[in-house]
Amino acid sequence: MNKVNLINGTEIFVKTVLGDDSSGHDWWHIHRVRTLALLIAETEGADLFVVEMAALLHDVDDWKIAGTDSTEQKSRDWLTKNGVTKSITDKICNVIDGVSFKGAKVSTLTNDLECAALQDADRLDAMGAIGIARTFAFGGSRGRALFDPGISPVMHTNFEDYKKSKGPTINHFYEKLLLLKDLMQTDTGRALALQRHEYMLRFLDQFYAEWNDPDF
Repeated sequence: MNKVNLINGTEIFVKTVLGDDSSGHDWWHIHRVRTLALLIAETEGADLFVVEMAALLHDVDDWKIAGTDSTEQKSRDWLTKNGVTKSITDKICNVIDGVSFKGAKVSTLTNDLECAALQDADRLDAMGAIGIARTFAFGGSRGRALFDPGISPVMHTNFEDYKKSKGPTINHFYEKLLLLKDLMQTDTGRALALQRHEYMLRFLDQFYAEWNDPDF
């Protein structure tokens, strides 16, 4: 197995799967997450190859894109077809399986360093200016209201209810984005999350000021 060739080929594969996405899960999301994940992995001492491959493939089977829970089948098929051993394939797929946020009150803690590195990177890309842009892109792609003061955020207690949520986009800040700072699992992730978290708080202050005063 030539790792460089595999990584390059995986880039092309992922672009064919996610190239037309407009919900915030496009190739550039993958690119940013890979960059962040490798930074965290190198700093924390994780396996760089496993982290990079998992970062590249982490949204190929995602329920938000695939529409169903496919248990990393496309990723597994791709790795197997390209001669990756079963043990490494299992490792990469297990990392991918542990990445997703599953609800405000659903624990996704992991003792796997590679999974922690990728999980933190994926969540960092859901924060800050990029996270705000992606949140509204996703809400628009699903026909969700921008904001409705009469609909309160829901702290989901299970993954199925979280997946079925159709609340306004602003609610998603409270149901997920503002929780991420305290869910980071690496020292590097925690350090990187601080500024992005503060930016989201400032955005919400501005949003509510403009919403409540039409002449603002």
